[in-house]
Order: sequence, then C-alpha cells, then structure tokens
Amino acid sequence: MPSNAPPSTLPRAKAALAPSDAPAQTEPPQRLSLTLLSEGGDWGRFGAIAAIIERAGVALANARELAVPDRSEACVVLGNDVLVRRLNASYRGKDATTNVLAFPFQRPRGGPPVANPYLGDVVLAAETVLREADEQAIEPAHHLQHLVVHGLLHLLGYDHATGAAAEEMERLETAILASIGVADPYGPRAA
Repeated sequence: MPSNAPPSTLPRAKAALAPSDAPAQTEPPQRLSLTLLSEGGDWGRFGAIAAIIERAGVALANARELAVPDRSEACVVLGNDVLVRRLNASYRGKDATTNVLAFPFQRPRGGPPVANPYLGDVVLAAETVLREADEQAIEPAHHLQHLVVHGLLHLLGYDHATGAAAEEMERLETAILASIGVADPYGPRAA
C-alpha cells in the first residue's frame, strides 16, 4: 500500500520469484520477491492465485529488456472494488474503482538506504478484474497476469501518459506475457 498507509494486520504470504528450473545450489540471486497480501475480494475463480502471480513476476524479472534490480521486493495486494475505489479517491482524486493501482515506493527524505530495493505496491480489485475478463472473453488468470505485469512495470517507472510511453509499455507487457503463453492483451480478440 502507499508508504503512509496503515499497516495491515492480515498475514502475508511470501512468494520468492526466481527461475524454478535451476538447481538449488546453482540458482542465481533472487531478482524479485513478491509478498502477497489478501485484503478482500473473492479470488476463487482465478485458481492457484500465488502460482499465477508468481509466474507473471518471474516472467517480468527475467525479461531481458528490463533493468530489475537484484533482490527487489514488491507487494501485490489482493483487494476488492471498495478498497481500490477508496485508494483511487484518496491518492489519485478519482472516486471510481479501477482494475489495478500501483504505488511506487518513495524513500523519505534523509531516510536510510534500504538493503533490498523495495519497488512498491500493486493493488488489484477482484470484481473489476473478473468483470473485465468476462467482458473480453479471456481467462481470468491471464487478465490477472497482465495486470500484475502492468502494475509492476509502473513500479519500475514505466507509464502510459503519452502515446510513445504507452506504446513502449504495451510492447513490454506483450513480450513478457508471451513468454508465459498469455495472448497479446492489446491485439485483436478471437471471435
């Protein structure tokens, strides 16, 4: 959540994201560690939620085009429309729900450097993600993976504020998702 948000009392589940096919003794340093935090919403239709998010995170961490600092950390918050609408209103001045919000970490002025780069938080709204997947006739898990990648790219400094920036971000998303078998989210839909 945003750096000034109150800490949650819910337990956190840590998902270490490193290539799983490498032998344990020769495994490279972990590039990205995601903490999953459940804050609400019905995520049951997605299946094995931690594995789905982990796969998207590993794909992003292994993307050659990205400079993901080794031992980076981020939090993926599984929320609902009420939570996302409240955050959207508080931090963006938009009193509406959305599918994903990204809150890049901002170290306080004069604050000590951190050992592992904390990228920030990605917050998802279950109802909106499911509704969009149904409307677009795509697998909910694939839409979730797209939004996780999208949110993590925001934490890495990418945005879609201009046409050129949007094209670059969409190109990265498409390439990362293709590496795990997810269709181009911006391409034409099959009839």
